Amino acid sequence: MKQLTKAEEQIMHILWDNGPQFLRELLDNIPVPKPHQNTVATILKILTEKEFVTVNVFGRQHQYTAAITKEDYSKKTMKQMVKGYFEGSFSNVVSFMVKENNLSIEELEALLQQIKNQQKK
Repeated sequence: MKQLTKAEEQIMHILWDNGPQFLRELLDNIPVPKPHQNTVATILKILTEKEFVTVNVFGRQHQYTAAITKEDYSKKTMKQMVKGYFEGSFSNVVSFMVKENNLSIEELEALLQQIKNQQKK
């Protein structure tokens, strides 16, 4: 799967959060400072070519829809990051987070409990 740039990711988050959007709606949902309309149209064209977005044409209007869910993109991106930076080991990720103080013992215990609950289902 191809990676999204920051600008592409910003557009995808709007589509994931708000559902299908016309260009004008997308522009309204982009925070200030807003890029030019042509810039957003170009990003949408690229996202369509990358197959992240589908287009429905209504006369001269184009409605853009996310072709991949946020969850699917998150899973694939996380797997690529773990493979590229942590030798494919999720336990290395957790160790790194604990070592960098980004994950407390309480959070680690809660995570472990959540994993146990998921395995029971």
